Amino acid sequence: MAIVPRRKRLNDPDLRDRLYELLEHDHLPYSVGSRFVRLIVSIIIIDVLAMILASVPEFDARFGALFTVIKVGAVIVFALEYAARLWSVVGHSPRRLSPAQDRIEYALSSLGIIDLMAFLSASIALIAGQRSTLVLLGMLPFFKLVRYSPAMRSLLSAIHAERRTLVGCLVILAGAVLLFASLLYAVEHDVQPEKFGTIPHAMWWAIVTLGTVGYGDVVPATALGKLVSVFAIIGGLTMIALPVAIISTAFADEVRRRDFVVTWGMLARVPLFSHLGATEIADFITAGEVEIELPNQRVRLSDGTFFGEIALLRRTKRSGTVTATRKTKLLALDAQDFHALIERMPDLAAHVHKTAKERLADTAQAQKGDLAAGEIAQAAHEDTPPEE
Repeated sequence: MAIVPRRKRLNDPDLRDRLYELLEHDHLPYSVGSRFVRLIVSIIIIDVLAMILASVPEFDARFGALFTVIKVGAVIVFALEYAARLWSVVGHSPRRLSPAQDRIEYALSSLGIIDLMAFLSASIALIAGQRSTLVLLGMLPFFKLVRYSPAMRSLLSAIHAERRTLVGCLVILAGAVLLFASLLYAVEHDVQPEKFGTIPHAMWWAIVTLGTVGYGDVVPATALGKLVSVFAIIGGLTMIALPVAIISTAFADEVRRRDFVVTWGMLARVPLFSHLGATEIADFITAGEVEIELPNQRVRLSDGTFFGEIALLRRTKRSGTVTATRKTKLLALDAQDFHALIERMPDLAAHVHKTAKERLADTAQAQKGDLAAGEIAQAAHEDTPPEE
């Protein structure tokens, strides 16, 4: 009896895990995930541009059918992506939830809601045939860039981290608006009853002034009112600068934190530094791929590998030629800094010397790690003066 290989079923856990990795984590350069991200980002940009041009009557009259086709295609792609995420998210929650709970958790998350609204609202507008509503809702996919843009995610994380401080700034701003609006109402309501006849009317002037916009549609007429305006303008500069400084500081901290996570994750795979803690490896990073050319061999090293540490220990000239074969990020650590580092960290120094001793003792290791044995031997040969 012939044996027919079993086909992969749609609910195969391996298939689900691979799809999840593709959608969520496989975004390294030259990977399938990175190409998928570029495709989705391109569709988002084309979709948003089409909806912007559709708001121009001349373009809409000429290319309206094309804009509709673009929107329909984008809706289909975003719907399929949402369904794929909803199906593949099972089993990937840090909490051990049931499949239904995993899917509900994703659907109710901020990114899940953005993914849903990117196609659902536009679908309703397409079915209803409301052109102006479709153009308006066509801008919603722009927010999907939050998922694919580390900078936008860092900014949102910074705002979320400082939300209580920012709410405090809003409370202070509201108090300043009420204070200056009340002062101008007391000073100007008899002089300009149509503009400062009530505190709500005066609040418009206070908001415009404190916001440093200065439309000029409402201005005080009395000397005392102008004096109050001077203090309002100065206070407005402070009101604007305070949240900007808070967000910019939090954003910079979030970027450093994100870069550190990447640094730690990559350096933790390097044998030389794998035993270190977070505070000890914050200064290192390697990423990409390089090729080391020695007189008798060529070896390629990729993410998480290292080279040159034994040459640093021996203060020996390196003889190998290192060439980047693709976009690579390296941290160059010179001998002085390296020795200062191991002097500051005795555990690291012991580990470095142990690793170096083991590699030099095993000539087979010359084709691994940093290829230091071969380099030192070659350098020693080059430095030996010729015999008379």
